[in-house]
Amino acid sequence: RSDEQSWTWREQSIATFLERDIPQLGISIPASTLRRFWIMLCHYHGQVLNYAEFARSFGISDMTVRRYVEILEGTFMVRLLQPWHSNTGKRLVKRPKAYIRDSGLFHALMSIQSHRDLAAHNKLGASWEGFALEVAARAIGKRNEEFAFWATHTGAEVDLVWQEHGKRWGVEVKFTDAPRPSKSMATAVAELDLSHLWVIYPGDKPYALARNISTLPISYIGPS
Repeated sequence: RSDEQSWTWREQSIATFLERDIPQLGISIPASTLRRFWIMLCHYHGQVLNYAEFARSFGISDMTVRRYVEILEGTFMVRLLQPWHSNTGKRLVKRPKAYIRDSGLFHALMSIQSHRDLAAHNKLGASWEGFALEVAARAIGKRNEEFAFWATHTGAEVDLVWQEHGKRWGVEVKFTDAPRPSKSMATAVAELDLSHLWVIYPGDKPYALARNISTLPISYIGPS
């Protein structure tokens, strides 16, 4: 009923997950350690995950980082998107991207307590991207391993790529009032041979951007 009640509920939910649910799964990691790890992972939300860099920052081994990430992924708290590999002749990003699947828990772990806090936070765009991708992924209805992202070292990218009915499809997320066609979008459609690329944004009208590229308001596929 209020931001304060929501905050309390989410904090209690996080504590219950770490202190009761994780041990009941037979995982013996101190709750405080896994919480610190989870918070640190929030800073990589929407970014390519460098295990070695993360390990150095947290003071643990690469293998321990991978184990902790696997635990959070296996309990549906984290979504790892693997890179799409295609023979395009371009230098591609080959590490996975990490997203906190529940945006409410992401905000709680980042101590974002209100819309005002979020509007002023440097993770605003990343928060929107993660939320929109989660809504899209649920609407598409594929298993997580059937999704991927595509990115080149020159900046072309697609946030979500999957195959269905023998064709390839893509989703790009933009936190802007009026997305415009870009070279990155055209490159992605051409290089990946996408049947269609949808650009999800927080507006209220769908419209065409180019051949096989169109915008899609998030309200058309989930809660706004």
